[in-house]
Amino acid sequence: MQASTLALDDSRPANAGHAASIKFFHWATAVAILVAAAAVLLRELVDDKTLRLFLIETHRSFGVAVLMLMAGRLVARRVAGHSSAAADLGLIPRLAAALTHLALYGLMAALPLLGWALTNANGKAVRLLGLIELPRIVAADLDLADNLAEWHQRAAWALLAVVVAHAGAALWHHFFRRDAVLVAMLPRRR
Repeated sequence: MQASTLALDDSRPANAGHAASIKFFHWATAVAILVAAAAVLLRELVDDKTLRLFLIETHRSFGVAVLMLMAGRLVARRVAGHSSAAADLGLIPRLAAALTHLALYGLMAALPLLGWALTNANGKAVRLLGLIELPRIVAADLDLADNLAEWHQRAAWALLAVVVAHAGAALWHHFFRRDAVLVAMLPRRR
């Protein structure tokens, strides 16, 4: 299917879309979040100690990847600029979109940082890909670890809620407004 067939009406340009770097960081971040979430959820379902350790290390590594992708995202957005595929929206929907994006960016930065601090507070090091030990950002403190675990879990649920709202808004744009918002973020087909 070509990009032009994705357009729902003739008023939307067939080649509308964000820069390739923006799309890359968007989808790479989504995949990293999914892998991190799947790893920690699967960990609760297994009893094998080696597999549980592998899953928590995977969770931590992909959490760090989310943090690194966020940095790349911000740079890409600064370099490529940001264009709105729905510039014709009224003030309230634009404000809601801006606040949702702010919440997404904030939670995608806060959640890995909370996890990193939690790991350190439990007296453990965070390693990228199991190899590169990252600096400790807090000292070992089990009381702090308990509090951080609660905040990390709350932030995860908040991120899930905001991601669902974000995806729902993209679907609303696509199926009800019939504009280019969703198509603009899809990879371009040749």
